[in-house]
Amino acid sequence: MITLHPGSVPLSDLEAIYRTGAPARLDDAFRPGIAKAAARIAEIAGGGDAVYGVNTGFGKLASVRIPPSDLATLQRNLILSHCCGVGAALAPDIVRLIMALKLISLGRGASGIRPAVLKLIEAMLERGVVPVIPEKGSVGASGDLAPLAHMTAAMIGEGEACVAGERMAAKDALARAGLAPVVLAAKEGLALINGTQVSTALALAGLFRAHRAANAALITGAMSTDAAMGSSAPFVEEIHTLRGHRGQIETAAALRALMAGSEIRDSHLDGDERVQDPYCIRCQPQVDGACLDLLRMAAHTLETEANAVTDNPLVLSDGRVVSGGNFHAEPVAFAADQIAIAVCEIGAIAQRRVALLVDPKLSYGLPPFLARNAGLNSGMMIAEVTSAALMSENKQMAFPASVDSTPTSADQEDHVSMACHGARRLLQMTDNLAGIVGIEAVVAAQGLDFRAPLTTSTELARAHAAIRAVVPTLEVDRYMAGDLEAGAELVRSGTLNASVSAGILPGLT
Repeated sequence: MITLHPGSVPLSDLEAIYRTGAPARLDDAFRPGIAKAAARIAEIAGGGDAVYGVNTGFGKLASVRIPPSDLATLQRNLILSHCCGVGAALAPDIVRLIMALKLISLGRGASGIRPAVLKLIEAMLERGVVPVIPEKGSVGASGDLAPLAHMTAAMIGEGEACVAGERMAAKDALARAGLAPVVLAAKEGLALINGTQVSTALALAGLFRAHRAANAALITGAMSTDAAMGSSAPFVEEIHTLRGHRGQIETAAALRALMAGSEIRDSHLDGDERVQDPYCIRCQPQVDGACLDLLRMAAHTLETEANAVTDNPLVLSDGRVVSGGNFHAEPVAFAADQIAIAVCEIGAIAQRRVALLVDPKLSYGLPPFLARNAGLNSGMMIAEVTSAALMSENKQMAFPASVDSTPTSADQEDHVSMACHGARRLLQMTDNLAGIVGIEAVVAAQGLDFRAPLTTSTELARAHAAIRAVVPTLEVDRYMAGDLEAGAELVRSGTLNASVSAGILPGLT
């Protein structure tokens, strides 16, 4: 069980919720503030002043006054009318992260939602009730309205949810878990569907996956450098400290540590300083380090957003209820675009290393396409082509989503962020990146095999062993799709990263 402290939840807790499915609950110290704001909303609901979202219609209908007797119906209608999502259901790990992010935001005590509603979210997380949320329908402004409405619908016993992997009517899922639907009070439906939690959860998932793949690319990049008998001189510390970028400095340090003690490297230290290796070898710290810096900037933005209050209107510390625009997901859209660019570039330079290793003009003595008896065997020829296909697909998806906008809701919401699909594309892009880096792992391991009896470094030997545990050396041509998927899974699962000593690979924060 992870205890959430709204306003200061670290990325590590969010990643644990995403990766392990750990349940989460609010720190009890925040419940009095939640109750205080809820009491203020109840006071307004029973009064005579019109307050947006409490006793009025929504969006362009904000001028329509709703009588107290209809406020519960207003909230229920809001949820049902906004359940307009389309497409495949979001994965359960994403949905659980969305729910945890909603707890954090509402737990700040500025939304006016009753503690009992948040306790239902906590209980659903603990008992494995996962709302079915279609992946498409949000433009990333006025909140992720449609997807969050599907989450909220499950809480009121509408729509669908999954329990133990079985999809069913939400009311049945709640009942199976021993839970009862909630009846929403004034503003509660609006508080639940306003906010950036779907966009943020998708961006966080992309961030966590991208960072894992980026570190795996340092391992495979070091293996490729050794397999190609590339020079390690460009990784000398002072080169990078003279420039000063943290990511570049740490990436170079990781490459040095990964390659330290390699017999292959030592075999050509004297008289063969290959200072003019292609950029995909020589400029790894400059490219992958810049990508690491970009991921860290995005991480800072997303950690801030995960702890933010993003619904509307808000109950301020002096008791005023004020409308604003925190639901606009522009920061998340920018972060998603940064991650997309980094993912694209990590894959692009890794793909060039794959191309180098299969090209006898560049690979310093390795056979064409790393094939034994080349000609009769095609070796890694089409594995490289597949890596190029994945790289090209990522290039096409890397165009910034945040620069697009379209007016919605009768021009009331006339500038939107497109954060939600901008973040969702990261799932496909990071899957492609895992495929590229996985192919490099398979190809680089084959290249190291050809350097025998010379051995690689201790660290890279561990990585090589992790690869060989699932992908045997290619002696003659065979069905390759399973090998490439096994390589990709080494990246996605973190197994390749775990094969090297702790502390070598750079962290996200």
